[in-house]
Amino acid sequence: MTFQESETLELKEIVVEDIKKEIIAFANSAGGTLYVGVADDGGIVGVENPDTVIQQISNMVRDSIKPDITMFIRYTAKNVEGKQIVAVEIQRGTGRPYYLAKKGLRPEGVYVRQGTSSVPATSTAIRRMIKDTDGDSFEAMRSLEQNLTFQAAEKEFALRDLAFGVSQMKTLGILNTDGIYTNLGLLLSEQCAHTVKAAVFEGTNQSIFRDRQEFTGSLLQQMNEVYEYIDRRNQVHSTFDKLRRIDTRDYPEVAIREALLNSLVHRDYSFSASTLISVYDDRIEFTSIGGLPAGVSLDDIMLGLSVCRNPKLANVFYRLELIEAYGTGMKKIMGVYENSNKKPVIETTDNAFKIILPNLNEDVGSLPVADAGSEAERQVLEFIQKNGSISRKETETAVNLKQTAAGRLLSKMIQKKLIVQIGQGKNTKYRLP
Repeated sequence: MTFQESETLELKEIVVEDIKKEIIAFANSAGGTLYVGVADDGGIVGVENPDTVIQQISNMVRDSIKPDITMFIRYTAKNVEGKQIVAVEIQRGTGRPYYLAKKGLRPEGVYVRQGTSSVPATSTAIRRMIKDTDGDSFEAMRSLEQNLTFQAAEKEFALRDLAFGVSQMKTLGILNTDGIYTNLGLLLSEQCAHTVKAAVFEGTNQSIFRDRQEFTGSLLQQMNEVYEYIDRRNQVHSTFDKLRRIDTRDYPEVAIREALLNSLVHRDYSFSASTLISVYDDRIEFTSIGGLPAGVSLDDIMLGLSVCRNPKLANVFYRLELIEAYGTGMKKIMGVYENSNKKPVIETTDNAFKIILPNLNEDVGSLPVADAGSEAERQVLEFIQKNGSISRKETETAVNLKQTAAGRLLSKMIQKKLIVQIGQGKNTKYRLP
């Protein structure tokens, strides 16, 4: 019998730590056979006690390789040239990628066969193996990061007197049956790589930033921090009905809550782009990655049909009483605007979903441009004709408007193509076309 190392054959004189890497590489690739008691040049060295060698290797496999690979390995003692050797036959596993438990699902822990060598797999190859074996469901796939912490999740569960131990994690899908963290676990952990970016703009376009912030950590932490960020900017305006004062917030709290939860629960986390929240004077826009699921139309969504992209994540939010039932969010958003002439707008593309909430108090406490009509516009145009251009501050003085109202006037005049904007930021000027 001739022995020569190849893509499916590895030779070892004795049992060494590297045997674990060879077994992992075969299981992650096309399978192969490892012979113990044979030198690299094919010479037969033999082993003293085949049963001891088999026991050593089986213990290494059981204790050091994840997921469980024992069912794909067969051990055989052979007599060759009067000496005892051990053949370890490894099949291609169905739970790929297999990895060293101490190293995790990282290149230094995952090996593949390349020619006559076992080499670390690339991150791309690891993701491909996970997708091939776990399927296309992002949240059910094994997380590449296994050193996860759950302070925010533990806090949310504790607030509702809900247990959050290993058994609950397995039931929810945070841990799989092998005790490995899934991508759902990653999303709920402090190590979550996905973020929410929020920005507040002056006026009704993105010319001037007032504030911007990126929120990181567990989705549950991001949820709370983003809501507080928006809530601080959700002002209250008062009107009077005879002697009765009526307080109205710019945006119904229910609408903000449901739009935020929708952007977190239904986005496509297989893409790395951030969820975007843009606050303007007249509206808030929630933009999340991932269009509508195949076969579902916007009309279906408005009727209450829910085809959830992340059902396990939605189930966690349901357990935490953050969402009541699938498909009710859009109805709630539309419902709180029912008695207003301003309505939310939903926009979708193949890769994005946007909810636009209008500001109920946009014209409260200031001169509405529509009512000011040609008079305010005429004053702006006369100023520009006399001086060549006008700034927002000059508009405030020329037309006797507050800062926000002046910004809206200029924006609407741009939309009407009466003026054009020149420059950015503090140097912004407006001129005739």
